[in-house]
Formats: sequence, C-alpha cells, structure tokens
Amino acid sequence: MQLKLVTSNSAGTVTAYYLSSKGSTWDEIDFEFLGNLSGDPYILHTCVFSQGKGNEEQQFYLCFSVDGTPIRESKNMESISVPFPKNQPMRIYSSLWNADYWATRGGFVKTDWSQAPFTASYRNFNANACIWYNGASSCDRNSSSKTNSWLSKELDSISQEKLQQVQKNYMIYNYCTDTKTFPQGLPRECSMS
Repeated sequence: MQLKLVTSNSAGTVTAYYLSSKGSTWDEIDFEFLGNLSGDPYILHTCVFSQGKGNEEQQFYLCFSVDGTPIRESKNMESISVPFPKNQPMRIYSSLWNADYWATRGGFVKTDWSQAPFTASYRNFNANACIWYNGASSCDRNSSSKTNSWLSKELDSISQEKLQQVQKNYMIYNYCTDTKTFPQGLPRECSMS
C-alpha cells in the first residue's frame, strides 16, 4: 500500500490505518502518522492491543522509506502469559482525525485550521488475509502453503539487522523503556526482547 500523508502544516492531525476486532477484549494493531509542522519529519506511532490491553507503543521519526524495512517486531509470547492478537477476526480501518491534544510535540502544537481541508490518500492496497466465517478461519495454521506463509513469518538475519538499525537511529519512544508509565516494573515481554 502506498500512503500520501497530509502535506505542509499537518500539526495536530493523525492519519491512521489499523486492524481491529470488536468487543471489550478486542485486538488491535495501529499505525498512526502524527502530523507535523512544515519541514519536520512525520512521526509513526505504533501500538498493539491484545485482549483489550494496550500500552505497547513505539514511535519512530520517518526520515527514511519504510518500503521493505522492518520497524517493529511483535513476538508471540503467550507461553509466558503475554496476550497476542491472533485469535479474533479483525477488519482494516482508516481515519484522519484531530488529535492536537497529544499528537504534535505532546499537544504543544495545535491544529492550524486555516490549512484545512486536510487530506490523505491510499493506493495499491493489497491484503493477504484469512477469511473468518461462522466462527472458523479460512487459513490452516498447520499448512505450509504459500498463501498462509505469513502466519509463521520470522525476520531473517539481514532483516533483524535492519530492524536494529532503525530502532537505534529512529526510535524516539519505546514502552519497554518507559519507567514513568510502568513504575511497578516494565511489562513482562520487555525483558525477553
């Protein structure tokens, strides 16, 4: 998928696409592009919710093309009782909304409504997904077919190296290092990565 984000002064806006299920114990995977002042880089805000619990946030300066570059890895750690978003059907959503209370420099920079209308666009979207129907998935988790290969995909050593470089050079927030948000101790999965 190709995205065209809000151009020029987009401070206070968020262009988002995300996967989400329904209900109080929903799963969700967010990609939110936080608006900026003209000339400043966009910030990509990512968040993962599993069984209604979130706070798994990371943020990156987008000073590079993300095409084919991993920026985040979410490992399935259900073996140590960390929920993982894999058991509920999700739909894809997109939105462009006003979040000037937090999106740009922590809410310090507000939306300049004289710049409206704000527009973003998507093209060349292609989904490779399982179809959920009558409580069952069209994908067989035990199958090794090409159509299901993404279910068990892991990063190879080159992709791992790219991921580490992106996180070292462009990550500006990681919930796994935020002792203010988690004063009682960082989430369990943080010690495993």
